[in-house]
Amino acid sequence: MSRIFAWPSVPPIVLVGPTATGKTAAALDLADRIGGEIINADSMQVYRGMDIGTAKPNAAERSRVPFHLLDVTTPDHQFTVAEWKEQAESAIVNIVARAHRPIICGGTGLYIRALLDNWQLAETPSDTHVRRELQSQAEQRGTEPLYHRLQQVDPSTAARLHPNDVVRIIRALEVFQISGIAISALQQRDRERTEPRRVHRLGLSLPRPMLYERIEQRVDAMIASGWENEIQCLLDAGYSPTLSPLKSLGYKELLQYFSGEWDRQTAIKEIKQNTRRFAKRQQTWFRADRAIAWFDVSGLNSATVAERLLTALETGEGVA
Repeated sequence: MSRIFAWPSVPPIVLVGPTATGKTAAALDLADRIGGEIINADSMQVYRGMDIGTAKPNAAERSRVPFHLLDVTTPDHQFTVAEWKEQAESAIVNIVARAHRPIICGGTGLYIRALLDNWQLAETPSDTHVRRELQSQAEQRGTEPLYHRLQQVDPSTAARLHPNDVVRIIRALEVFQISGIAISALQQRDRERTEPRRVHRLGLSLPRPMLYERIEQRVDAMIASGWENEIQCLLDAGYSPTLSPLKSLGYKELLQYFSGEWDRQTAIKEIKQNTRRFAKRQQTWFRADRAIAWFDVSGLNSATVAERLLTALETGEGVA
């Protein structure tokens, strides 16, 4: 279980929004102005070696202000929401001890909700031996029998998972086999046992046509920056393409090109389309939080966005 700590009396800042809205750049400029330190809330930026495809802050950006929860593990480790929450809480303690302001920045809504509502996620059971046995079954007989078993014991979780999502299927079966309780029931328990924490909730938005244009430009820039070489380096290092991080957005599509299933242009086209869909889902998730103060950043540079966010902090917008 996460260790208990005193939530800061000065509310931390949470900066959210769909991908490609400029959250990192705005957070950097804001941190410069208020003595802030940035806590990453992107579930893929925690993995070492996955830099280009996750739009991870570069060395120059990291030299400006301290970043936390970047490069904390390897792609073959199943990094959980509970681990992120515990490390984020520890980072907050350390940042406040330095008399700095925590800025939690990212687009993984589940991470942010778990932290702000203080979900008790670390109580979810685990057993390495059970997991390995299930992994062996998947390797020998494929994912389909495991998915059918999950449909029987936890239909709610099965309904939201893709039948080929072997990592999450195994995790759900592992929890049920150990505890006799469906992981969906444990997750519902976490949602009910919440302890809302006071923060400034700020969100960046763009009109959809402009957002989609930015997404396309960013994917092209990632490809030009060597994204394919980054993936090849991961494979050369021995990481399997079946690992959950390598099945994430963009990596999965390029690996389909690597395997010969798609040509290169098809893979890039699919990345852009799937990223647009992902941004739409992010927007839906965050819009459900009515406490977030939203800022349309159309045509604004990061410095101007930061100034507007600073004004919002001074006037108490988005505090909940």
